[in-house]
Amino acid sequence: MAKQDYYATLGVERGASAEEMKKAYRRLAMQYHPDRNPGDAKAEAKFKELNEAYDVLKDDQKRGAYDRYGHAAFENGGNGAGAGGFGFEGGLGDIFEQMFGGGRRGGGAQQQTGADIKTQVEIDMVEAFTGVKTNVRVPTRMTCDACSGSGSADKNASAETCGTCGGAGRVRAQQGFFVVERTCPSCGGSGRMVRNPCRVCSGVGTVPREKTLSVQIPAGVEDGTRIRLSGEGEAGGRGAAPGDLYVHISVRPHAIFQRDGANIFCRVPLRMTQAALGGEIEVPAIDGTAAKVKIPAGTQTGDQFRLRGKGFSVLRSAQRGDMYIQVAVETPQKLTRRQRELLEEFEHESKSYGAGSPEHEGFFAKVKDFFEGRG
Repeated sequence: MAKQDYYATLGVERGASAEEMKKAYRRLAMQYHPDRNPGDAKAEAKFKELNEAYDVLKDDQKRGAYDRYGHAAFENGGNGAGAGGFGFEGGLGDIFEQMFGGGRRGGGAQQQTGADIKTQVEIDMVEAFTGVKTNVRVPTRMTCDACSGSGSADKNASAETCGTCGGAGRVRAQQGFFVVERTCPSCGGSGRMVRNPCRVCSGVGTVPREKTLSVQIPAGVEDGTRIRLSGEGEAGGRGAAPGDLYVHISVRPHAIFQRDGANIFCRVPLRMTQAALGGEIEVPAIDGTAAKVKIPAGTQTGDQFRLRGKGFSVLRSAQRGDMYIQVAVETPQKLTRRQRELLEEFEHESKSYGAGSPEHEGFFAKVKDFFEGRG
């Protein structure tokens, strides 16, 4: 006997809201509850139908499946549309894809591409400026020489269709009314098996090795840059394509320079007399040359001087950024007797005739006004 439509069982329209279905279910469940109808087989059967219908329609995923496929969505364990039933493949994304118009994805065996490898190389800032060629040693998997990567002890033998997945490379497992598809554990997704596995690689086609590669790090790289070497990862099993090698660059801090993109900053401490009298200083550049910087008289801490084109190299370009000299005026310590005498004389002259310190004088003028205002 054909089952009644779930919506008709609850007495609601197909577009009914969750709240409407809930009210309808409660009303009918109370009416046909076995406790209210003792010994009534028809009421008991109706109560079971109500629970079955509401259990499906209150769940959005189950309701979507029912709206599209009807009762077939929950019959025979959901063996898939190809078997006349209904089923889902893969994860949650596939469920929605099939429910709401995505259709079923194409299957078939897939060769297992070799795994990607990640490694890190540390360089100093000068090497990052000029670029450098360096060697890296990485543990990897390489094609087995004994079987030439075929995985078979008999080099002339060809792989056979996997008996577990029938060559599809994937198997299905029942989980409730879902059918979950996963990679075949026997052939690893290749869909092929070797009858007489190679003793060296156990039929995998690859063996663990360590190899050394030469990596060209371009000028201008920043800390955290990732370089991809295509095809230099682990070898793929049984002739599949190899993975890639990713080299992560770490740049050590420099004792003199700080980098900000293509610009370089250099903090230069000046003696108090240098800053007051002015003069010329010589500073190094990242390219190994020296640059002369003119310091005007009265230079203050925080003043900054720009040297165009003396900054960092720009990645994949012949251009360079700028270099900024940041001044820090240093107060002398551990004075000799003569130095103290000279500074005391200088301080006396400053009080008598002014020392050209407008910020100092302006601040203490405001302090004086502040206290006089409070008095």
